[in-house]
Amino acid sequence: MIELNVATKRYGSLVAVDNVSFTVEAGEYFALLGPNGAGKTTIVRMLLNFTKPTSGSLSINGIPCANAASRAAIGYLAENNHIPPYLTGWQYLIRCAELLDINRYDAINQCKRVVGLIGMHGREDTKVNTYSKGMIQRFGIGAALIGNPNLLILDEPTAGLDPIGIREIRQLLESLKDQGLTIFLNSHLLSEVEKICDNAAIINRGRLLVKDKISAIVKDGETLEDVFVRLVKG
Repeated sequence: MIELNVATKRYGSLVAVDNVSFTVEAGEYFALLGPNGAGKTTIVRMLLNFTKPTSGSLSINGIPCANAASRAAIGYLAENNHIPPYLTGWQYLIRCAELLDINRYDAINQCKRVVGLIGMHGREDTKVNTYSKGMIQRFGIGAALIGNPNLLILDEPTAGLDPIGIREIRQLLESLKDQGLTIFLNSHLLSEVEKICDNAAIINRGRLLVKDKISAIVKDGETLEDVFVRLVKG
């Protein structure tokens, strides 16, 4: 589904991503972990072709990320997701469908389905300025599901949420496993990652430290956070 082959990104003398190689298989729940400035967002930006690699390659479904066709089946949630407060959740989803050139009949059916998936029946017709942060994130994930993607790229989906909101988003992501989606998750909440993800990669200063099944990375008596701190601190 996703392949990085010695991907490198330099900004002048700064090496943001340094010869990183890994793959993510179809149907996998994958987490990209690292401290602030590790290169996580740069990798996401290269996957989405917001920025191009200095060297190496990245592909999605076997299609180079520089090719727009690679993004045809992707849903994306940015870290600082913003929904215009004067819209209702339903209006927001419909506008996202319009941007994808989905015809009106299919857009309505898709939006109804998405409202059910994100558990927001009964609130879709109220304005966004009445929503909690967790509800806004739910509709952000809902927008990413419009167009029936087979890959979701979620950049810090629980950022700024309280414990209830974090639990709600985790439960939503767990429920999406039944949809057969591949999820690429960029997160700092290691305890949540450990609960929902199958595999993880940890990077620091642009370099890949480990990529494996979480069950293989975490040894007896450790947590994912313990492993993360040990590897990052060296």
